[in-house]
Amino acid sequence: MSEQISLDDRTLADGALFHDRKGNPVEAPEPLAPLADTHGHLTSFRAHDPALALARAAVAGVRLLVVPVDPVEDVPGRWGSVAELLGWLDEQVELAGRCLDEWAARGVVPPDFEGTDAPALLDNVRIVAGAHPYGAAELDDEAIARLRELLASPRAVGVGEFGLDYGPYNKVPYPVQEEAFRCQLRVAHELGLPAELHIRDAVGDAACGAHADAARILAEEGVPASGCDLHCFTSDVKVMEDFTRLGCHVAFGGAATFSRSDDIRAAAVYCPERKLLSETDSPYMAPVPLRGEECEPAMVAFTAALLADVREAAGRGSRAATYRALWENARAFFGL
Repeated sequence: MSEQISLDDRTLADGALFHDRKGNPVEAPEPLAPLADTHGHLTSFRAHDPALALARAAVAGVRLLVVPVDPVEDVPGRWGSVAELLGWLDEQVELAGRCLDEWAARGVVPPDFEGTDAPALLDNVRIVAGAHPYGAAELDDEAIARLRELLASPRAVGVGEFGLDYGPYNKVPYPVQEEAFRCQLRVAHELGLPAELHIRDAVGDAACGAHADAARILAEEGVPASGCDLHCFTSDVKVMEDFTRLGCHVAFGGAATFSRSDDIRAAAVYCPERKLLSETDSPYMAPVPLRGEECEPAMVAFTAALLADVREAAGRGSRAATYRALWENARAFFGL
């Protein structure tokens, strides 16, 4: 633990949670409600320590983190069994608690949100479990058994991420992806859990529309009664409307803050308030002003601030209303 505390000291030496690529402190936005990162890959960091990332998230105001785990890539790819993976996650939460105790002794504590019953973050680290489209061909009976074992965990709140990826890095044939999509969607229906979808269109090929295919499958199979969200939304208003009409939520991450993301911001503006969610998809796509760094759950603070700003500027409600919606929607979506 002494090595971890030494890193804590360096992280908070100037009282700042965040620093740009030159090492300059970056002021974090003040959250007007508890923050929710509905999709943060705690298992995939290269630069960050997972326990320290949890501690920083708590200090940033995050009160809910949903960690995607994969019955193909994570187990047995990184951990030998489901029990080992879940035990590792428990260990990170415990270590984060010890870090927070050390920080509290130096006056660094999570913000207090008066008038809410939001639990402490370390009491609200949850998982969703699902096979990413990259692993769709390996979703065999053994992987489904691991998926069900993960979903039996007390931390489990949904099925995901799964879906369709027609991008250049996925070589799994479309029919195989669709079969895995339908299989996991049916698991969500069976268990009464919400689903988190990964949908990526083919680049420059209008005939290969993953979003159109996903909407068709959802219409045929039905959106789970507990809900469905488009994780890491990077499309436009029309796509957003296609899915919100089906009853889906839309989760916005760091990409919404990028300078060339006008379409994503427009979708965030016109998304129905009751369907808005926030996420990081850490360790990917850190938000401005931290773009280029390894993303972590604490950085959801910047995305939430951006969503609040653009919606208020467009007359879609106050900043406080957007912050409240992001929190309450996340709790309701995951049944917490």
